[in-house]
Parts: sequence; C-alpha cells; structure tokens
Amino acid sequence: MEYWLACNEERAAQTRFGAVMCCCGPCAMYRRSALLLLLEQYETQFFRGKPSDFGEDRHLTILMLKAGFRTEYVPDAVAATVVPDTLLPYLRQQLRWARSTYRDTLLGLHLLPGLDRYLTLDVVGQNLGPLLLAISSIAALAQLALTGTVPWWTGLTIVAMTLIRCSVAALRAGELRFLGFSLHTPINIFLLLP
Repeated sequence: MEYWLACNEERAAQTRFGAVMCCCGPCAMYRRSALLLLLEQYETQFFRGKPSDFGEDRHLTILMLKAGFRTEYVPDAVAATVVPDTLLPYLRQQLRWARSTYRDTLLGLHLLPGLDRYLTLDVVGQNLGPLLLAISSIAALAQLALTGTVPWWTGLTIVAMTLIRCSVAALRAGELRFLGFSLHTPINIFLLLP
C-alpha cells in the first residue's frame, strides 16, 4: 500500500506539477550523461560534515533538479524491489526515509521558488505534516487523560491537513484519484507515529 500510494498517487501528482521530488532507488532511471555529470557529488554525499549513507535516491533527485534536469513519474514503467514484510523492518525503513526527507529538504529549499506552488505545498506537507499530526495526537491523548473527552478540533485538524494536501492535487490536476493519497494518514497515525 505504501509503495502504491507513494508512486501512483504522490509522485504522479508531483509530475503533473513539474518535478518528482524523490525518484525511488529501485524505480529510477537516469540518463548516463546526467549521472556522470553529478557522479562525484553523489558519491561524496556529506551532511553536517559527515559522510551520509542513507537517502541516496532522494539526494540524487535533488542533485538532478539543482542541475536543471527534469524528473518525472512514468505510470507504465515496471520495476521490482524488495520490501519489508514485517512491521519492525518497515518502521526502520520509514524512519530512514524520514531522516532523508528532512535532510534533503534542507539541501533543496532554494529550488522551491522555481517550482510549481503545489510542489512547495507538498514538500511543506511532507515535513510539517508529521509534526502537526504528532502534536494533534498528543493533545488528544492529554485531553482524554485529563477530561475523558477528545477535543473535536483534533480530528478536524487531521482531516483538514490530509484533505487540503490531497484536494489541491486532485483539483489542479483534474483527477479525483489523487484523493487516494489520504489513505497514508491512517498509516501515519496507527503505525509510524507510535
């Protein structure tokens, strides 16, 4: 479900607005000439002065965008990868991906003004969404513990953040299927957040 949502919804929406922000490692292809141009930067990836050994796919995508290359989703491409089949490896993968998202967002922030506003919203949503989701959930649990009731605004905040992100893509692209990415919110609440 995670891979389907990430590729068929999130990256499909991003390509509609001009750039896929992370070309997934096992699902990505690059022009040899473009890769050779960026190979040294890619192989000597550092963050805060230390060699980095995670998020190489997102890092390479940011390097490609910084160099002026296009990145896009191809819906009829076929790729195979090994995916976690139990919860603990899945959670480790998701935490690794989250670290990569935060790190490479910092490296690519200056790209956002030159990209479509939807992509800025998407990047902000990827980075602030989990934080707002965590704050909302913690506030709801605190309210439940203190008063025995759950504040209505918690559910409203979570639903609103989810629907805003998905609705903008669906409306701008004219494709209602982009609303399907809202299914990622329950994955975040019940698996990733804990």
